[in-house]
Amino acid sequence: MGLGHIYGAAMTVGLGALLFFLILPTVLVIPMSLGSADYLEFPPKGITFKWYVRYLTDPDWIAATLFSLKIALATTATATIIGALAAIALVRGDLPGKAVLQAVTISPMIVPHIVIAVSVFVAFAPLKLSGNFVGFLIAHTMLAVPYVVLTVTASLQRFDTTLELAALNCGAGRSRAFFSVVLPGIAPGVSSGAVFAFLASFDEATVAFFLSGIEGKTITRKMFEDIDFNLTPVVAAVSTIMVLVSLLVMGGLTLFQKHQKATSRN
Repeated sequence: MGLGHIYGAAMTVGLGALLFFLILPTVLVIPMSLGSADYLEFPPKGITFKWYVRYLTDPDWIAATLFSLKIALATTATATIIGALAAIALVRGDLPGKAVLQAVTISPMIVPHIVIAVSVFVAFAPLKLSGNFVGFLIAHTMLAVPYVVLTVTASLQRFDTTLELAALNCGAGRSRAFFSVVLPGIAPGVSSGAVFAFLASFDEATVAFFLSGIEGKTITRKMFEDIDFNLTPVVAAVSTIMVLVSLLVMGGLTLFQKHQKATSRN
């Protein structure tokens, strides 16, 4: 066996160990959510689904889940539109200080969320935007827009502009060329950005902790409260459901992008 094969095998083993270490907490939470004890334990001594039933029959958990879903869906729509338009302006526009604008646009990904959370709380409290849908929508859109900008920017940079020019030369207007040629061409980037925007909103915890109120409470804030005051395997069950939702959304994105590639080939 040559040195190259040994190096490749070592890299494979190291990468496998790293991935195992990263997914281990997520894997462990699943059997913990099925434990029969009234507290978190691993390995579980018995198997039961009562914690999932308790989650589905608890009005507070359901209200927090529906509130988070409503915010995430609205954030997906607003962030996708704003982020896509911003990416088009940054890539194709001749804007003064473009580098500064791009840095400001993606800054919510760089600035620590605790700093953003405190700033948003201080700014929103006098405006009575804390604990309500509008406040969450504004804050989560700000956090989600950078994901859309990055994915759409990458798609625009790979897009063949001669296709748009051909459409314009054939008599199509700017709007028709964009919606008929450009938008389908960058659809994978737009869809990826939309999925990341949904997950960034639905899973967001730090800003939600500062903005949530008694009524406007997200599922992540509810999890924080139960961890502090009522820690039961229901929290593990909710965590498992959130993991499944993330996997389903990412799986749907993969299927959509495969369909888009198959359609473009045909």
